[in-house]
Amino acid sequence: MSTYEEAAKALKDADALLITAGAGMGVDSGLPDFRGNEGFWRAYPVAKRLGLSFVELANPRWFDEDPSLAWAFYGHRLHLYRETEPHKGFKMLLDCAKGKDEWFVFTSNVDGQFQKAGFDEDRVYECHGSIHHLQCTVCSSGIWSAEGVEISIDMESFKALKWPKCKECGSTARPNILMFGDWGWDSARSDDQEERFDDFLQRCIVKKLKLVVVEIGAGTAVPTVRITGEKIASIYGAKLIRINPRDFYIDSNIGWGFSFGAVDGIRKLLL
Repeated sequence: MSTYEEAAKALKDADALLITAGAGMGVDSGLPDFRGNEGFWRAYPVAKRLGLSFVELANPRWFDEDPSLAWAFYGHRLHLYRETEPHKGFKMLLDCAKGKDEWFVFTSNVDGQFQKAGFDEDRVYECHGSIHHLQCTVCSSGIWSAEGVEISIDMESFKALKWPKCKECGSTARPNILMFGDWGWDSARSDDQEERFDDFLQRCIVKKLKLVVVEIGAGTAVPTVRITGEKIASIYGAKLIRINPRDFYIDSNIGWGFSFGAVDGIRKLLL
């Protein structure tokens, strides 16, 4: 039996499924993964012209210093994620999940693609927040949906011509996303998701379910997803299946690692 057949059998025999996903999950849908400055600049050449890396631009200070620049970047991403259709790997994973006693999604992605693909909102934990929700940059007015918000952008100057304001105080609004150097992120929505995630893990223990973790497109630059999956695999005695075209190494005592993109890896695992 090949290692892939072993992994596929472990997934088939599992009672519970945890899907963990990083930016690489969306690449097959046509989304950029911002891997390194060059990858980011290919997606946003204007940022290279301005001399701004992803880490420098994805910083909440711009909403105070230059909201037109901040909303050019996040407004473009908001529209891109709205227009993008999740690749067929999402549905394959969802069909697999529905055949288990328990399942959950843990992702660092802010694009909302899992929900768009039909995954239950109450079974998704977005640890870095969601671009489809907003919060105020000044007051504590809570979190609200970005549905219906349209950002007009001059792409040549990379400036937003208008942007959303707080429903309470009228100050500039920002995406409810955890950015770099971010002390103002309102984590209330993600905290609620985390509670449901913890409840899922507890049910796996109480019901003595055989858990498998399938990790897709999670890199090492911001290793939140990888660390979480490895920790859960260790604590719960679960097997971890890592799918990543580059950073796919994994200790064989924990599980299996495969050098595939999201769709090819999921298809090979499930068919």
